[in-house]
Amino acid sequence: MLDFPMFFVFPLAMVVAAAMDMLTMTIPNRICLAIAGAFVIATPLAGLPLDQFFSHSITGAGMLAITIGMFSLGWMGGGDAKLLSAAALWVGSSHLIIFIAHVAIAGGLLSVALLAYRSMPALVAMPMPDWALRLHRPGYGAPYGIAIAAGALSVYPQLPWFTAFGG
Repeated sequence: MLDFPMFFVFPLAMVVAAAMDMLTMTIPNRICLAIAGAFVIATPLAGLPLDQFFSHSITGAGMLAITIGMFSLGWMGGGDAKLLSAAALWVGSSHLIIFIAHVAIAGGLLSVALLAYRSMPALVAMPMPDWALRLHRPGYGAPYGIAIAAGALSVYPQLPWFTAFGG
C-alpha cells in the first residue's frame, strides 16, 4: 500500500514539467531531479531486478549524452534535454523507440498548433495572460516539454511501473 503513491509520481512530474514549460518556457532542474530520484526509489518498490535498474540507468545516461550534444548544437533547450533524459530512465531501452516516436508525433502536433495559433493576429487584441502572448509571438520557441510529457504519458501504461504499482 505504501508503494501505491509511486504510481503517480512519474505522470504527475511529467504534467508539472509540461505546464511549467508552457507557462515559463523553462523546466526547473528540481523537476528533472525529482523524476530521476523517484526512479531510484521506485525500482526496488516495484520489484524490478537490479539488471533492469542498470539497463534503465544506461538508457537515461545515453539519452543525456545525446541530448547534451543536441543542446550544444542549439537543436533543443537544456530543460528539454534533461526532461527527455529523466523520462528515458523510467521508459528504459525496451520502450525507448516508441517513446521517441510518440514525442516526435506530439512535437509535430504542437508545432502545427503553435503555427495556427500564431497565424491569428486578432488574438493579440484580446486580453490574454503573458505566457499566451509569448507563445503567440512569431519566432518564439516551442514549449517542447509538452511533447515530451505527452510521449511519456502515452507509453506509461506499457511500462513495468504501471503494473507493479497497481495500474
